[in-house]
Amino acid sequence: MEKISIYFENGTYLEAKSFGAKGTNVGEVVFNTSLTGYQEIVTDPSYAGQFITFTMPEIGNVGCNEQDMESLGAYCKGIIVRSYQARPSNFRCEEPLDALLKKYNILGITEIDTRYITKMLRNEGAMMMIASTEIHEVAKLKALLEKSPRIEDINYIEQVSTKTAYTHQDARYNINTFQYNKPTTSKKIIALDFGIKRNILNELTHAGMEVEVVPNSITAQTIIEQFEAKAIDGVFLSNGPGDPLILKEEQAKIRQLIEAKIPLFGICLGHQLLSIAHGYDTYKLKFGHHGGNHPVKNEMDGTVEITAQNHNYNVPDNITEVATITHTNLFDNTIEGLKYNDSPTMSVQHHPEASPGPHESAYIFGAFKEML
Repeated sequence: MEKISIYFENGTYLEAKSFGAKGTNVGEVVFNTSLTGYQEIVTDPSYAGQFITFTMPEIGNVGCNEQDMESLGAYCKGIIVRSYQARPSNFRCEEPLDALLKKYNILGITEIDTRYITKMLRNEGAMMMIASTEIHEVAKLKALLEKSPRIEDINYIEQVSTKTAYTHQDARYNINTFQYNKPTTSKKIIALDFGIKRNILNELTHAGMEVEVVPNSITAQTIIEQFEAKAIDGVFLSNGPGDPLILKEEQAKIRQLIEAKIPLFGICLGHQLLSIAHGYDTYKLKFGHHGGNHPVKNEMDGTVEITAQNHNYNVPDNITEVATITHTNLFDNTIEGLKYNDSPTMSVQHHPEASPGPHESAYIFGAFKEML
């Protein structure tokens, strides 16, 4: 392992050891409190443009495998871990985490105090940073960081969305056979890919929906024509990276779908874009919600669900003028789910497909099927 230098926009400079790819990357740094699932986190397209600080100290123990990929690639800028395990031990392991990072040009940073970084981000908020195995002068790192675009200025959707349409073939993962089940479907939907996760697709098909995943570039008119011809029953709006306020084309597209009264279901970025499309702009949280242990109250029946979260932006409280709150985050009372009053539209901010419970939020996909 060679030296890697890290400079944060608040002026903090740290040195650590590197694994994975070599080079220089700039991005926003956040922290994730999940105890397991590092491969799913690294391959979640919603982390595009970000460095992920893991609060779990030991990362790399079980290696990586093709079945646990949440997308066709990995788009984060780097990961920061206290202790990287270079010798994984698990019967499903196909390659070490180091190899996965090299494949997608992701920096690995280790032998560093992740508790210090997490506390800094908790106190000061998510911030931009630069990491390099090539540049070690503080002045040069600072200058390069200052002239680099911020994450809220970059449309990462164009990088992570599929380029061609395809029909998803798998349903929920079977832990007994270590294979994905094949779905039985009775409804068909289009999934607008803003950076969709594989397990979201698995849960949609498991709930009984045939899912055609389409590029972000598809026009609203094309979708409306398919709905009017009864070729589809609804539209899913996926998760994705970045600031939803800069996605003007997506906002306009969703407004047209709302006006056409097409049943809509959004998760994470899709949830935020639905809010903006209704005229209620999102705001940025101090350090976001990233982890697998967030308690969310179901306002419909009073139960509490343990959820997985990955977002930096949130919908405003006054959205209750046009929607009913269905879910609330019990950590900070932010809105986690909505059912809109003027159209067959529902959305959640958390990730019901991530199964930290393990399946206590998966019913939401069935609720969408019933709405169709």
